[in-house]
Amino acid sequence: MSLKCVHKGCGKKFTDPDEACTYHPGPPIFHEGQKGWKCCKSRVLTFDEFLTIPPCTTGKHSTEEELPVSTTAPSTEDETPIPALKPVAILAGEALAPPPRVPQPTPQSVPEQAPPEPESEEDDPSLPIPPNTTCRRRGCGAFSSSSTPSLREGEQCVFHPGHPIFHEGSKGWTCCKRRVLEFDEFLRIEGCEKKEQHKFVGSGAKGKEAKGGGEERVENVKHDFYQTPTTVHASLYLKKISKASAKISFSSPTTIELDLPTTDSKRYKSSLPLYAPIDTEKSAWKIMGTKMELTLVKADGQSWPVLRADERRTGEIIQIGKAGRA
Repeated sequence: MSLKCVHKGCGKKFTDPDEACTYHPGPPIFHEGQKGWKCCKSRVLTFDEFLTIPPCTTGKHSTEEELPVSTTAPSTEDETPIPALKPVAILAGEALAPPPRVPQPTPQSVPEQAPPEPESEEDDPSLPIPPNTTCRRRGCGAFSSSSTPSLREGEQCVFHPGHPIFHEGSKGWTCCKRRVLEFDEFLRIEGCEKKEQHKFVGSGAKGKEAKGGGEERVENVKHDFYQTPTTVHASLYLKKISKASAKISFSSPTTIELDLPTTDSKRYKSSLPLYAPIDTEKSAWKIMGTKMELTLVKADGQSWPVLRADERRTGEIIQIGKAGRA
């Protein structure tokens, strides 16, 4: 009789109790938009990427549920009662002055990028299915047992077509109403939609080749900037830029040539026309996980109302220093 392993990141069915199991021994972490596991260093931004983080520990399968351990220690400090606030009388005819209104800068308009074509919801029959491949649909977790498509009779995929929700301690899916408190319970929420076959490979690399060379062209990226009297600090938001293959050239005091390939087969290639000239020798750039930062040294010290010379100007707004969070 086959049993199902309850280790996080495994979930496989097994018959041999001595079979090797790779799993995450630590709890999941969701902090400031990043997702990962406490037991390893990998951090990602989307929930689908989080589910594909490879396990970091090898052991044996288990069928015993791990109870959540409370990390809240009982308070030993004496609680000092807080005195009640006394109501303040307001004289007749006296009104509280409303707070002064602070003018808000108009956000710069950025051309919207056309959404990519959705991937096929079914496997391409011409593509082989590697053994032990996990179904791509959320909440399914089934594994393929053979690479031959003709042996897939009798499959049934139970999954969640929606997206995960983590709100004020409760966890669930947008496609169904059930909400739970623990992450292990969330992973066990049964899917609310069914299909006759699993989705192990989708359209594969065949769809990318049809779009041209297996690489998706990114037309526009979001950007923002702040400035000091001598420097403009700009950010171009593009995930997974390949540091080894990226090419950034300060070709002239008013133009930056960008060729930014990513590790997930995308490429942003463009000329960035600057609002004012810069010192190309002192300016620099830095690639990070979700963006590229430009440090542009002003050549004439004037204030920049926009970053790009081809952007619509919304008024002269001088911002000195780094912007704080709202």
